[in-house]
Amino acid sequence: MSIPLDVLIDKEHNVYETTCVAISLSNIVAAQESEEGEPSNEKVVSKVLKQVLTQEIEFTTDDKE
Repeated sequence: MSIPLDVLIDKEHNVYETTCVAISLSNIVAAQESEEGEPSNEKVVSKVLKQVLTQEIEFTTDDKE
């Protein structure tokens, strides 16, 4: 699975927020995959970044203080 570069280039978004969401979710997915014991052929970061860019994953930018 590759990162959809056309979406990454054309999308008007906050790159910092997208990066933070991808990092956080990648950590969660990697931990779940290691607990299941089944290694995936897909790269975790590529899979998560694609989901974030194609809006398969919904996230908010609420400040939690």
